[in-house]
Amino acid sequence: MKINVEKIKFQIETAWNANEENYKNSCYNIQNTQDTVMYVIKKMDEGCIRVSYFSEGKWKVNEWVKKAILMFFSMREINVIEVGPLEFYDKIPIKNKFKEKGVRVVPPAVARYGSFISPGVTLMPSYVNIGAYIGKDTMIDTWATVGSCAQVGNRVHISGGVGIGGVLEPIQSNPVIIEDDVFIGSRCILVEGVLIEKEAVLGANVVLTSSTKIFDVTREDRAIEMKGFIPKSSVVIPGTYPKKFPSGIYHVPCALIIGKRKDSTNKKTSLNEVLRQHRLSF
Repeated sequence: MKINVEKIKFQIETAWNANEENYKNSCYNIQNTQDTVMYVIKKMDEGCIRVSYFSEGKWKVNEWVKKAILMFFSMREINVIEVGPLEFYDKIPIKNKFKEKGVRVVPPAVARYGSFISPGVTLMPSYVNIGAYIGKDTMIDTWATVGSCAQVGNRVHISGGVGIGGVLEPIQSNPVIIEDDVFIGSRCILVEGVLIEKEAVLGANVVLTSSTKIFDVTREDRAIEMKGFIPKSSVVIPGTYPKKFPSGIYHVPCALIIGKRKDSTNKKTSLNEVLRQHRLSF
């Protein structure tokens, strides 16, 4: 059955803008609102509704979906959740039926209900929060975290210990977005809505926030500075640059684009192989 997105969006926006007293005087009572919110979360869990989508050459945010998630939190009561010998105490149920979904899950990996995980994904012991979307054949390695609303593409490798922040609030902000065929090296941190474009390779310990300076150092005349995104097929390593403070000059973190991933490079190549092409190793 086709989802009537505009109708659902209108119901969520109406409920979001109304207070409890207004519910009684409108055609959307509290029960109807709860039913609509539950439907949105269910469809998000199935991958039919997403927090963010690509349209007209850029990523856009469905703010109303974020609002539905926040309303879902307020609706839920905290309860004991038992999973075999494990016990949790939380508001949000744990995602299940991975065999039917074609997803490999290694204990004690946990994904919250309301996240979508595509067939062919492998979850090593890791954590995926509500609103996240993970594309086909992606690897989420040990102790990696995928925050609320983060969008991860197909055939992405997220190495051990990577922290992908979620952006649930502010409502209008983009979540962290990782496009197809990206390799994220061990212990990278990606937060505040940064965008990693297709086929990029991030070396270990790269830290990216919305204000992190990113320098493309591949040109001989000058470095090109950017923030908030890594261009397609870029090979990135952590770096520092000098910054003057009242007490002196100190070196602060940045990211360095040192080259481009070659078309001839297999998309499943290891990080070490890509870095060796640029005469670097870790």
